[in-house]
Amino acid sequence: MTTSSGLNSLFPSRPPAAAYDDLLADALPQARAQRAWTPSDGPMPSLFVSHGAPFTLDDPQWLGDLYAWARSMPKPRAVVVVSAHWEQAPPAMSGAAASTPLHYDFNGFHPRYKTLPYATPDASDLARRLVGALGPGTVHEFTDRGLDHGAFIPLMAMYPAADVPVLQMSMPSLDPGALLDLGARLRPLRDEGVLVLGSGFMTHSFAVFRSPGLATDTAAFDAWAVEALARGDADALADFRAKAPGAAIAHPTAEHFVPLLVTVGAADDPASAVSAIDRMVMGNSTRSVQLN
Repeated sequence: MTTSSGLNSLFPSRPPAAAYDDLLADALPQARAQRAWTPSDGPMPSLFVSHGAPFTLDDPQWLGDLYAWARSMPKPRAVVVVSAHWEQAPPAMSGAAASTPLHYDFNGFHPRYKTLPYATPDASDLARRLVGALGPGTVHEFTDRGLDHGAFIPLMAMYPAADVPVLQMSMPSLDPGALLDLGARLRPLRDEGVLVLGSGFMTHSFAVFRSPGLATDTAAFDAWAVEALARGDADALADFRAKAPGAAIAHPTAEHFVPLLVTVGAADDPASAVSAIDRMVMGNSTRSVQLN
Protein backbone atom coordinates (compact mmCIF):
# COMPACT_ATOMS: atom_id res chain seq x y z
CA MET A 1 0.00 0.00 0.00
CA THR A 2 2.97 2.35 0.25
CA THR A 3 6.60 2.67 -0.71
CA SER A 4 9.59 2.33 1.58
CA SER A 5 9.95 6.13 1.61
CA GLY A 6 6.31 6.44 2.67
CA LEU A 7 6.98 3.89 5.39
CA ASN A 8 9.90 5.89 6.73
CA SER A 9 7.74 9.00 6.98
CA LEU A 10 5.13 7.08 9.00
CA PHE A 11 7.55 5.43 11.46
CA PRO A 12 10.83 7.36 11.21
CA SER A 13 12.44 6.27 14.48
CA ARG A 14 11.60 2.56 14.66
CA PRO A 15 13.39 -0.38 13.06
CA PRO A 16 11.41 -2.46 10.52
CA ALA A 17 8.66 -4.61 12.06
CA ALA A 18 9.39 -3.29 15.56
CA ALA A 19 5.69 -3.18 16.42
CA TYR A 20 5.36 -6.82 15.40
CA ASP A 21 8.32 -7.72 17.62
CA ASP A 22 6.54 -5.97 20.47
CA LEU A 23 3.34 -7.89 19.77
CA LEU A 24 5.17 -11.21 19.87
CA ALA A 25 6.85 -10.33 23.14
CA ASP A 26 3.60 -9.30 24.78
CA ALA A 27 1.04 -11.65 23.26
CA LEU A 28 2.56 -15.07 22.61
CA PRO A 29 1.68 -16.71 25.95
CA GLN A 30 -1.98 -15.69 25.84
CA ALA A 31 -2.16 -16.38 22.09
CA ARG A 32 -1.12 -19.98 22.68
CA ALA A 33 -3.68 -20.30 25.46
CA GLN A 34 -6.62 -18.89 23.48
CA ARG A 35 -9.72 -21.04 23.86
CA ALA A 36 -10.22 -23.32 20.89
CA TRP A 37 -13.46 -23.56 18.93
CA THR A 38 -15.91 -26.32 19.87
CA PRO A 39 -19.14 -27.31 18.10
CA SER A 40 -21.14 -25.68 20.89
CA ASP A 41 -19.82 -22.31 19.68
CA GLY A 42 -21.76 -22.64 16.45
CA PRO A 43 -20.29 -21.71 13.07
CA MET A 44 -17.16 -19.61 12.91
CA PRO A 45 -17.82 -16.24 11.27
CA SER A 46 -16.64 -15.15 7.85
CA LEU A 47 -14.30 -12.16 7.82
CA PHE A 48 -13.07 -9.52 5.42
CA VAL A 49 -9.77 -7.97 6.42
CA SER A 50 -7.98 -4.98 4.96
CA HIS A 51 -4.56 -6.56 5.05
CA GLY A 52 -2.12 -3.77 4.35
CA ALA A 53 1.42 -4.06 3.07
CA PRO A 54 4.47 -4.91 5.21
CA PHE A 55 4.17 -1.55 6.94
CA THR A 56 1.22 -3.00 8.85
CA LEU A 57 3.89 -4.73 10.95
CA ASP A 58 5.13 -1.30 12.02
CA ASP A 59 1.74 0.01 13.14
CA PRO A 60 0.99 -0.96 16.75
CA GLN A 61 -2.63 0.17 16.54
CA TRP A 62 -3.33 -1.88 13.44
CA LEU A 63 -1.63 -4.95 14.88
CA GLY A 64 -3.42 -4.51 18.20
CA ASP A 65 -6.79 -4.19 16.50
CA LEU A 66 -6.24 -7.36 14.49
CA TYR A 67 -5.05 -9.28 17.53
CA ALA A 68 -7.98 -8.12 19.68
CA TRP A 69 -10.40 -9.06 16.91
CA ALA A 70 -9.06 -12.60 16.79
CA ARG A 71 -9.21 -12.81 20.59
CA SER A 72 -12.91 -11.91 20.51
CA MET A 73 -13.60 -15.28 18.84
CA PRO A 74 -12.62 -18.82 19.73
CA LYS A 75 -9.45 -19.98 18.04
CA PRO A 76 -10.51 -21.67 14.78
CA ARG A 77 -9.59 -25.21 13.90
CA ALA A 78 -8.21 -23.88 10.62
CA VAL A 79 -8.29 -20.84 8.35
CA VAL A 80 -8.99 -20.69 4.63
CA VAL A 81 -8.03 -17.35 3.14
CA VAL A 82 -8.72 -15.84 -0.27
CA SER A 83 -6.31 -12.99 -0.98
CA ALA A 84 -6.35 -10.16 -3.48
CA HIS A 85 -2.93 -11.29 -4.64
CA TRP A 86 -3.68 -14.66 -6.20
CA GLU A 87 -5.94 -15.13 -9.19
CA GLN A 88 -5.81 -18.61 -10.71
CA ALA A 89 -8.41 -20.61 -12.60
CA PRO A 90 -9.61 -23.20 -11.86
CA PRO A 91 -9.41 -22.62 -8.10
CA ALA A 92 -6.09 -23.60 -6.59
CA MET A 93 -4.75 -23.87 -3.06
CA SER A 94 -1.38 -23.29 -1.46
CA GLY A 95 0.84 -26.02 -0.09
CA ALA A 96 -0.60 -27.89 2.88
CA ALA A 97 2.65 -29.13 4.40
CA ALA A 98 3.75 -27.70 7.72
CA SER A 99 6.05 -24.70 7.44
CA THR A 100 5.57 -24.25 3.69
CA PRO A 101 7.76 -21.17 2.95
CA LEU A 102 5.95 -17.88 2.58
CA HIS A 103 5.49 -16.21 -0.79
CA TYR A 104 7.08 -12.77 -0.31
CA ASP A 105 5.25 -11.05 -3.14
CA PHE A 106 6.44 -7.48 -2.57
CA ASN A 107 9.42 -5.25 -3.25
CA GLY A 108 10.64 -1.81 -2.24
CA PHE A 109 10.70 -2.50 1.50
CA HIS A 110 13.46 -3.19 3.99
CA PRO A 111 14.95 -6.68 3.50
CA ARG A 112 13.91 -7.76 6.98
CA TYR A 113 10.29 -8.14 5.88
CA LYS A 114 11.35 -11.01 3.64
CA THR A 115 12.97 -12.85 6.53
CA LEU A 116 10.03 -12.86 8.94
CA PRO A 117 8.63 -16.39 9.25
CA TYR A 118 5.07 -17.57 9.75
CA ALA A 119 5.41 -21.34 10.00
CA THR A 120 1.89 -22.72 10.30
CA PRO A 121 1.02 -26.37 11.09
CA ASP A 122 0.16 -29.09 8.60
CA ALA A 123 -3.11 -28.28 6.83
CA SER A 124 -3.70 -31.59 5.04
CA ASP A 125 -7.03 -32.12 6.79
CA LEU A 126 -8.20 -28.69 5.64
CA ALA A 127 -7.02 -29.50 2.11
CA ARG A 128 -9.21 -32.60 2.08
CA ARG A 129 -12.16 -30.56 3.33
CA LEU A 130 -11.62 -27.96 0.61
CA VAL A 131 -11.59 -30.64 -2.05
CA GLY A 132 -14.82 -31.98 -0.57
CA ALA A 133 -16.41 -28.54 -0.55
CA LEU A 134 -15.44 -27.68 -4.12
CA GLY A 135 -15.65 -31.13 -5.68
CA PRO A 136 -13.01 -33.73 -6.61
CA GLY A 137 -10.78 -32.72 -9.50
CA THR A 138 -11.65 -29.02 -9.23
CA VAL A 139 -8.79 -27.86 -6.99
CA HIS A 140 -5.08 -28.03 -7.77
CA GLU A 141 -2.57 -27.84 -4.92
CA PHE A 142 0.54 -25.76 -5.60
CA THR A 143 2.71 -27.58 -3.08
CA ASP A 144 5.58 -25.08 -3.26
CA ARG A 145 3.43 -21.95 -3.00
CA GLY A 146 3.16 -20.55 0.50
CA LEU A 147 0.90 -17.82 1.82
CA ASP A 148 1.29 -14.43 0.15
CA HIS A 149 1.33 -11.17 2.09
CA GLY A 150 -2.44 -10.75 1.77
CA ALA A 151 -2.70 -13.88 3.90
CA PHE A 152 0.29 -13.89 6.22
CA ILE A 153 0.42 -10.18 7.15
CA PRO A 154 -2.98 -10.10 8.91
CA LEU A 155 -2.63 -13.63 10.29
CA MET A 156 0.73 -12.81 11.89
CA ALA A 157 -1.17 -10.31 14.02
CA MET A 158 -4.36 -12.31 14.52
CA TYR A 159 -2.70 -15.62 15.42
CA PRO A 160 0.90 -14.68 16.28
CA ALA A 161 1.67 -18.13 17.70
CA ALA A 162 1.26 -19.54 14.14
CA ASP A 163 -0.54 -22.50 15.67
CA VAL A 164 -3.59 -22.62 13.37
CA PRO A 165 -3.48 -24.56 10.07
CA VAL A 166 -3.92 -22.19 7.12
CA LEU A 167 -4.52 -22.68 3.42
CA GLN A 168 -4.83 -19.99 0.81
CA MET A 169 -7.20 -20.37 -2.12
CA SER A 170 -6.94 -18.50 -5.37
CA MET A 171 -9.68 -16.32 -6.75
CA PRO A 172 -10.90 -18.23 -9.83
CA SER A 173 -11.48 -14.84 -11.48
CA LEU A 174 -12.48 -11.31 -10.52
CA ASP A 175 -16.05 -12.03 -11.56
CA PRO A 176 -18.33 -11.09 -8.63
CA GLY A 177 -20.72 -13.97 -9.23
CA ALA A 178 -17.91 -16.51 -9.21
CA LEU A 179 -16.60 -15.15 -5.92
CA LEU A 180 -20.02 -15.12 -4.25
CA ASP A 181 -20.37 -18.73 -5.37
CA LEU A 182 -16.93 -19.63 -4.02
CA GLY A 183 -17.92 -18.17 -0.67
CA ALA A 184 -21.15 -20.16 -0.67
CA ARG A 185 -19.20 -23.37 -1.34
CA LEU A 186 -16.90 -22.61 1.58
CA ARG A 187 -19.80 -21.77 3.93
CA PRO A 188 -20.30 -25.34 5.29
CA LEU A 189 -16.71 -25.36 6.55
CA ARG A 190 -17.67 -22.74 9.11
CA ASP A 191 -19.80 -25.38 10.86
CA GLU A 192 -16.60 -27.37 11.38
CA GLY A 193 -14.74 -24.51 13.06
CA VAL A 194 -13.00 -23.21 9.94
CA LEU A 195 -12.58 -19.45 9.65
CA VAL A 196 -13.27 -18.13 6.13
CA LEU A 197 -11.23 -15.00 5.48
CA GLY A 198 -11.40 -12.70 2.47
CA SER A 199 -8.33 -10.47 2.39
CA GLY A 200 -8.19 -7.26 0.39
CA PHE A 201 -8.55 -3.58 1.21
CA MET A 202 -11.77 -1.63 1.62
CA THR A 203 -10.22 1.10 -0.50
CA HIS A 204 -6.99 0.69 -2.43
CA SER A 205 -5.96 4.01 -3.93
CA PHE A 206 -2.41 5.05 -4.68
CA ALA A 207 -3.69 8.28 -6.21
CA VAL A 208 -4.74 9.52 -2.77
CA PHE A 209 -1.09 9.39 -1.66
CA ARG A 210 -0.23 11.98 -4.29
CA SER A 211 -3.47 13.99 -3.99
CA PRO A 212 -4.78 13.87 -0.40
CA GLY A 213 -7.95 15.70 -1.44
CA LEU A 214 -9.07 12.45 -3.10
CA ALA A 215 -9.71 11.08 0.40
CA THR A 216 -13.25 12.41 -0.05
CA ASP A 217 -13.69 9.76 -2.75
CA THR A 218 -12.31 6.92 -0.66
CA ALA A 219 -14.44 8.01 2.31
CA ALA A 220 -17.55 8.12 0.13
CA PHE A 221 -16.84 4.64 -1.20
CA ASP A 222 -16.28 3.32 2.32
CA ALA A 223 -19.58 4.82 3.55
CA TRP A 224 -21.43 3.30 0.58
CA ALA A 225 -19.96 -0.14 1.29
CA VAL A 226 -21.04 0.08 4.94
CA GLU A 227 -24.61 0.87 3.89
CA ALA A 228 -24.70 -1.92 1.31
CA LEU A 229 -23.38 -4.40 3.85
CA ALA A 230 -25.96 -3.29 6.41
CA ARG A 231 -28.68 -4.12 3.85
CA GLY A 232 -27.03 -7.41 2.96
CA ASP A 233 -27.14 -6.16 -0.63
CA ALA A 234 -24.84 -8.58 -2.39
CA ASP A 235 -26.10 -7.42 -5.79
CA ALA A 236 -25.05 -3.82 -5.10
CA LEU A 237 -21.65 -4.92 -3.79
CA ALA A 238 -21.15 -7.05 -6.89
CA ASP A 239 -22.00 -4.04 -9.07
CA PHE A 240 -19.78 -1.65 -7.11
CA ARG A 241 -18.13 -0.29 -10.22
CA ALA A 242 -21.43 1.20 -11.41
CA LYS A 243 -23.13 1.92 -8.09
CA ALA A 244 -20.51 3.08 -5.60
CA PRO A 245 -19.44 6.73 -5.40
CA GLY A 246 -15.72 7.24 -5.84
CA ALA A 247 -15.18 3.72 -7.19
CA ALA A 248 -12.72 4.80 -9.88
CA ILE A 249 -10.47 6.38 -7.24
CA ALA A 250 -11.05 3.86 -4.44
CA HIS A 251 -10.49 0.84 -6.67
CA PRO A 252 -8.82 1.54 -10.03
CA THR A 253 -8.63 -2.25 -10.28
CA ALA A 254 -10.99 -4.70 -8.61
CA GLU A 255 -8.76 -7.27 -6.94
CA HIS A 256 -8.64 -5.67 -3.48
CA PHE A 257 -12.40 -5.23 -3.19
CA VAL A 258 -13.80 -8.47 -4.57
CA PRO A 259 -12.48 -10.75 -1.77
CA LEU A 260 -15.28 -9.11 0.23
CA LEU A 261 -17.70 -11.02 -1.99
CA VAL A 262 -16.20 -14.32 -0.83
CA THR A 263 -16.88 -13.21 2.74
CA VAL A 264 -20.46 -12.23 1.92
CA GLY A 265 -21.06 -15.46 0.03
CA ALA A 266 -19.79 -17.50 2.98
CA ALA A 267 -22.12 -15.76 5.46
CA ASP A 268 -25.42 -17.23 6.67
CA ASP A 269 -26.77 -13.69 7.05
CA PRO A 270 -25.30 -11.20 4.55
CA ALA A 271 -26.83 -8.34 6.56
CA SER A 272 -24.97 -9.29 9.76
CA ALA A 273 -21.80 -7.30 9.01
CA VAL A 274 -20.13 -5.61 11.96
CA SER A 275 -17.04 -3.45 11.51
CA ALA A 276 -14.20 -4.76 13.64
CA ILE A 277 -11.74 -2.15 12.35
CA ASP A 278 -12.78 1.29 11.11
CA ARG A 279 -9.82 3.53 10.44
CA MET A 280 -8.38 5.63 7.62
CA VAL A 281 -4.64 5.23 6.97
CA MET A 282 -2.94 7.44 4.39
CA GLY A 283 -6.33 8.27 2.87
CA ASN A 284 -7.51 4.67 2.56
CA SER A 285 -10.07 2.77 4.57
CA THR A 286 -8.76 -0.19 6.54
CA ARG A 287 -12.31 -1.24 7.40
CA SER A 288 -12.51 -4.92 8.25
CA VAL A 289 -15.80 -6.70 8.85
CA GLN A 290 -17.24 -9.81 10.46
CA LEU A 291 -20.35 -11.63 9.22
CA ASN A 292 -22.28 -14.53 10.66
